[in-house]
Amino acid sequence: MKSEIVEAFSQIVREKNIDRDLLSSIIKQIIESMIKKKYGSADNFSIFVSLEKGEIEITHVKTIVEEVTDAVTEIDLESARKVEPDLEVGDEFLEIIDPASFGRRLIISAKQNLNQRLKEAEKDVIFEEYKNRVGEFIVGDIRQVNRFEVFLNIDGVELVLPKSEQIYNEKYRRGEHIRVLIKEVNRTSKGPQIIVSRADPNFIVRLFEIEVPEIAEGTIEIKALAREAGDRTKIAVYSNDKRIDAVGACVGMKGVRIQSVVKELNDEKIDIINWSSEPEIFITRSLSPAKPLKIILNHDEKKAIAIIPNDQISLAIGRGGQNKRLASKLTGWEIDTIKESEYQELMEEDSFASIDISEMEDELGASLVKKLIASGYESIGDILDAGEEEILQISGVGQKTVDKIFNAIEKVKQEEYEEE
Repeated sequence: MKSEIVEAFSQIVREKNIDRDLLSSIIKQIIESMIKKKYGSADNFSIFVSLEKGEIEITHVKTIVEEVTDAVTEIDLESARKVEPDLEVGDEFLEIIDPASFGRRLIISAKQNLNQRLKEAEKDVIFEEYKNRVGEFIVGDIRQVNRFEVFLNIDGVELVLPKSEQIYNEKYRRGEHIRVLIKEVNRTSKGPQIIVSRADPNFIVRLFEIEVPEIAEGTIEIKALAREAGDRTKIAVYSNDKRIDAVGACVGMKGVRIQSVVKELNDEKIDIINWSSEPEIFITRSLSPAKPLKIILNHDEKKAIAIIPNDQISLAIGRGGQNKRLASKLTGWEIDTIKESEYQELMEEDSFASIDISEMEDELGASLVKKLIASGYESIGDILDAGEEEILQISGVGQKTVDKIFNAIEKVKQEEYEEE
């Protein structure tokens, strides 16, 4: 039979795109609740819902007895035979319940309950749909802009572009269409919160997948990416096909591919380099446009020192340290840069400090040299590190002797520099 409950909400399910099986299940649960309120129990009732026909059929199953003790579960033989003359005591009697018999108050309450359940179901559907689309590239309409976030609309669903996920130097205007990356989906008391981004590194990955077919196909891989949204991005690419130049493919003929990406990013600078499994090569390339002369690696601490030509140190560091910072993020190594001239001075100092004390017998005398070595001072560096106060603690060494030692070291230092 036709039910105003089904008629009222069949339209809702079509508009909100809720699964029909889910709606049918919700309606059954609502009807069960109505039955329990009226009869106290729904154990001996069956419910059939047809959304296509807009019908609900409620069947009340009773047992035929001589004398009724429970009107909800039993019916007397005489009453049963008025409907079906062939029935006997002990048989089941099926009674079709008219939904209208529940009364207007229960029906109104059921409608309200169903409407609320549908809203919750719709939120669940949206949550599940967008949770499975995290990382996807989509285009949305800007509906509202405020200081802290931009609200987008896609097919009636609200998405949020927070300040932290915006490109800081972009301006967003209501009514515009913008590309965004679905970054995360969270459950909240108000429904699913869909966070989108234009600042996330994966936003650039998706752009390159669109502009460079070789990346979408897997021929070229983006091995690493470091980004400071709105300013600069460094990308390391690798070609699985030796015949294809990874960097060239990403740049495109006459730079057309990279220009399309840069245009979408409001002229954000993009450096593309060839990835290498060799840290020294990878770090050298990552500091582009500077060209390091040498890379010194500390594998245990994953730290690197890049020796840079004096006239390129500003390029290697970048404005506000950006180039060096991005290179560190890209490679996963903590990179420090040093001028070539400063490195040479350090090497000279290290070379001087490593001179063995035994080579200073002419300046200090054999007896004093033996005393210093016996006290644990075997090189010039050991003595310089110790300082005058510590050397004075050696038995038999006074201030005059200390002055003699440090004057001799200074003399050797001057001779070393004059020879160079």
